[in-house]
Amino acid sequence: MMDVIEYPQEKDWLSLCERPQLELESLESAVKTIIAEVKASGDTALVNFAKRFDKATVTSLEITKQEIEEAILSVDENLKNAIAVAASNIKKFHAAQQRSILEVETMPGVTCWRKGVAIEKVGIYIPGGSAPLFSTLLMLAIPAVQAGCKEIVVCTPPSTHGKINPAILYAASLVGLTKIYKVGGAQAIAAMSIGTESIPKVNKIYGPGNQYVTKAKQLVNLQGTAIDMPAGPSEVLVIADELADAGFVAADLLAQAEHGSDSQVLLVTLSKHLIPKVQHELVVQLEKLPRKEIASKAIENSRILLFESEGTLIDFVNEYAPEHLIINTKNCDAISDKIINAGSVFLGPYTPESAGDYASGTNHTLPTNGHAKAYSGVSLDSFMKFITYQKITQEGLEKLGPSVEIMASAEELIGHKESVTIRLKK
Repeated sequence: MMDVIEYPQEKDWLSLCERPQLELESLESAVKTIIAEVKASGDTALVNFAKRFDKATVTSLEITKQEIEEAILSVDENLKNAIAVAASNIKKFHAAQQRSILEVETMPGVTCWRKGVAIEKVGIYIPGGSAPLFSTLLMLAIPAVQAGCKEIVVCTPPSTHGKINPAILYAASLVGLTKIYKVGGAQAIAAMSIGTESIPKVNKIYGPGNQYVTKAKQLVNLQGTAIDMPAGPSEVLVIADELADAGFVAADLLAQAEHGSDSQVLLVTLSKHLIPKVQHELVVQLEKLPRKEIASKAIENSRILLFESEGTLIDFVNEYAPEHLIINTKNCDAISDKIINAGSVFLGPYTPESAGDYASGTNHTLPTNGHAKAYSGVSLDSFMKFITYQKITQEGLEKLGPSVEIMASAEELIGHKESVTIRLKK
């Protein structure tokens, strides 16, 4: 059962917004050690980590063409069709984000513009283990290809048999990826950041993961490798009213809880009568889940909050800044207009979060742990950098130059002033 907190005071919101996490000091120390070993020993360290963490014996880190071909043959046709639907929708949504180059004449003879250029080398991390997320590969690889990234490297942990889930390899082949490596965890992030004998060094790393992966991304970011965002254990917050179907609400909470024992799910509501109905549905539905044990532990880290007013409820949601926000209320559109901090929002009773996880088209790689206050989810822009340009005619410099001279002189940067003056004299 989820803990129920009635009418929480604002002074308690900070603690209610805390996510479950490992001891930060020990976590950082462990990840630093992993990064150092990869830097010192390269592929050898990666093979040793596979045996230690994944219980897998890996003879070759790179996936072969034969392995990809065998995976394609082994994937069920129904799954292939479902992946094709998801891929099509993801392509459509991200293709619509492409921008045209807009030139602006800021004054006569002074033209400025901004041009998007693909990041040349990118690394994609795909969580594996008990839940191999081939959907994440679609979410990251498709916009990377659309952006025009020249080199796309994929790392994902092997099974105990030293294999990669066939659906991951099928999804990779569908998108056209070939550089796929059997490496998971913080060591995968280190390998893509540093480069090893087998794995190329990349400019930016994408993909969610557990707290070790998140910490590794943060640490390599400090060392010069860009990352998409801090994206750790998954989370969902559901806003539901008295008209919400308790079964729907419980299903949405459990769908997120089964991601991992360190996931967090919250229900916030104005309806006291809804709470026992949801609690009952949680018990009933939990028994049917194969990942019952994992979901149960996540539920222990989760809670139900009862609020007195809609305004207070919305204020709390914005303070929590959830990765996924489901608004299952009769006035969902009006509430959504007041949401300023969330990774992705799902509106109405027939919009489960799992639709966005797989196939509606939006990206499911989103900021967690409150980072939605400052970060966006992955988009086409995430795989691009934007360069500004300007071109000034003689007439333009004659009009603009005096302002630059005056400002440069005021800042006592005479060299700046002279670079204009010499041209005006000419």
